[in-house]
Amino acid sequence: MKAFPVAENVWWVGVVDWSVRNFHGYETNRGTTYNAFLIIDEKITLIDTVKAPFFAEMRDRIASVIDPEKIDYIVSNHAEPDHSGALPAAVAAFKPEKVFASTAGVAALEAYYGKGMPLEPVRTGESLSLGRNTLHFVETKMLHWPDSMLSYLDGSKVLFSQDALGMHYATSYLWADQCDRKIMEYEAKKYIANILLHLSNKVIATLDLLPGLGLDIDVIAPDHGPLWRTPEDQQWIIDLYYRTAQQPWGKKALIVYHSMWGSTAAMAKELMDGFREAGIEADLVSLDVEERSSVATRVLDAGVVAVGSPTINNQMFPAVADVLCYLRGLKPQRHIGFAFGSFGWSGEGAKQVNQALTDMGFEMPLPVLAARYAPDAAVREQSFAAGVELGRLLKEKTTTKN
Repeated sequence: MKAFPVAENVWWVGVVDWSVRNFHGYETNRGTTYNAFLIIDEKITLIDTVKAPFFAEMRDRIASVIDPEKIDYIVSNHAEPDHSGALPAAVAAFKPEKVFASTAGVAALEAYYGKGMPLEPVRTGESLSLGRNTLHFVETKMLHWPDSMLSYLDGSKVLFSQDALGMHYATSYLWADQCDRKIMEYEAKKYIANILLHLSNKVIATLDLLPGLGLDIDVIAPDHGPLWRTPEDQQWIIDLYYRTAQQPWGKKALIVYHSMWGSTAAMAKELMDGFREAGIEADLVSLDVEERSSVATRVLDAGVVAVGSPTINNQMFPAVADVLCYLRGLKPQRHIGFAFGSFGWSGEGAKQVNQALTDMGFEMPLPVLAARYAPDAAVREQSFAAGVELGRLLKEKTTTKN
């Protein structure tokens, strides 16, 4: 295991996790990285650690540069266990003088691991001299935990951006300019959609804050995904985060459904034809083949979200309920909603979908559309007409508000 140079006196000593496929509720089909960084100065400093099972790999990378027991300081920019899981082992093995974290970070680390570590809180505006270089700290509370903060190494011009400006993407490349831009765009949007969307105002506030700090940045080093070393790539990821966090009206329609015996699916396909008639691009997503994090990512580009469910045991279908519960926590903005579905005798499913979308703040211009057992010709025509009307309404939104 080797360390890789990031900037003068700064080394990447993290881990590429090729196998992880679920990250607290969303699928990470391309794996992820847990980036940690070693600063060689008069005070040798480790920026973040890695997930607990990967401690030995991180230690070996550090050992390729220096004796790990020479580490003086550890900085924890974020207490979530994918970054702090190896911290207790690192403290025990390396015996640092201090572990620095935000005030909330100290509380979180003590709650996770007890009070045996030499923790010291830092706040926005405070700095830490390492010798030739100085670390400057900026708290970014609720981006995306209360403890989150950024660290800037002035001499080497590296911004350690923690979870901000990152993505879950395992790659053998260290640098973003070596990676496929289309893959990065998808994974960055998926990351924002599933982790940061409900904190969009915090994302925008942080990105607005950065220029005012007057930082001379050569490298942006997030805790997940590739690092950003060219001005063009740095601006690209900042713009993508900013644009996505603004949540403009999407120009597409998204139809999400589950079907037991094909009735709700038939209505979904009629809706699709209605959107086609209206000249609106639409995605048709069956929850038999896609899961919640994929749906959340698609919602970013959708101005209309139509959700269909059969009724089972007086409830909407469980897979539909799962997606709606997940989306509600992410607080998507600026959407037209529509609820539809089929039933046998009680018919609560589509009504519950309608209520869930209403509670999320979606505009609901059309009534619930439900078919008993199977959609007859009239219901099929109504489904098609709903797609046409929703498409018309979306065109009004995107031509006047985007």
